[in-house]
Amino acid sequence: MKKDDITTLCTPDFIQEIKRIVTNARQKAYAAINSAMVEAYWQMGKRIVEQEQQGRGRADYGSQLLKSLSKELTAEFGKGFSVNSLYYFRQFYLAFPEKLPTAWGILTWSHYKRLLSVSNANARTWYLKEAAEQMWSYRTLDRNIGSQYYERLLLSQHKDTVEDEMKTLTAPFDKDRMEFIKNPTVAEFIGLSPNSDFTETELEGAIIGNLQKFLLELGKGFSFVARQKLVRTEKKDYFIDLVFYNYILKSFVLIDLKTTTITHQDVGQMDMYVRMYDERVRGEGDNPTIGIVLCSETDEDIARYSVLHDNDRLFASKYMLYMPTEEELREEIERQKTFFRLQHDNSPKEEV
Repeated sequence: MKKDDITTLCTPDFIQEIKRIVTNARQKAYAAINSAMVEAYWQMGKRIVEQEQQGRGRADYGSQLLKSLSKELTAEFGKGFSVNSLYYFRQFYLAFPEKLPTAWGILTWSHYKRLLSVSNANARTWYLKEAAEQMWSYRTLDRNIGSQYYERLLLSQHKDTVEDEMKTLTAPFDKDRMEFIKNPTVAEFIGLSPNSDFTETELEGAIIGNLQKFLLELGKGFSFVARQKLVRTEKKDYFIDLVFYNYILKSFVLIDLKTTTITHQDVGQMDMYVRMYDERVRGEGDNPTIGIVLCSETDEDIARYSVLHDNDRLFASKYMLYMPTEEELREEIERQKTFFRLQHDNSPKEEV
């Protein structure tokens, strides 16, 4: 068969039909995973509540039950079964004691978890119904709850205007069909590690990968711990670009890279990471966690160390003996940006 004949057979309509088959199959697979996951969490919440009721009047029973259960499940199935997660399963059942089979395959666990933050039962039920019927993405639901969409509709005399505004503002949130499967909670449920490819651009990946090598080659006590480390709060999942442990300083070192101008929110986010590590991970005898925010801009690269609980003197006198200076970090970022651009500019171009 000639090449022209193959081209004739591989028509745009044929390609689109094959793509639709793949897309539909993926959607069915995602829905099946989601349905199984949400229903399992509801059933777990139900059993936890039933088990707790055997120790009525003893609040400490519930707390110890979750700790023991979390330990056993984590040992058997890995991540996704922290005490905090089990608490949410419990709250899930208490908020929705009657199963909602029609919504199982539509709304994700992230949807339900966000709904649990709505204290008004009527509002929560309304958001649940609207999210399922309108097939809101998680980001759409999150925005609508945060902007008090339900309350504004009740008070407004022009409901169509409020609804049209909401649809316009949330339209970009519904373009990403892969949103559900990117959720690290889903990856944990089916026994996979969160995929860092979903959270890095090519440039960020190149810089972070080389920073990892750069710090290990310093020879100043750095030991690699994790890349794209998942940090979970009550309302959101975050990823720390790099986590090290410095065995000389006896301290964790957290690094976050920003490819836009550093903002107060970026600094505050790193401070949150530092506090969480100090509270949850830092062991007895460990020194305070170090946080580093790196900014890679077109004209200027910036490195900022977090303040160690306002102890600048400790940082200057002890920590900087083993940490790279801000200038060294800036130079390394700029060097890797240059390498990346050269590789990109010299890469073979596809024939047109």
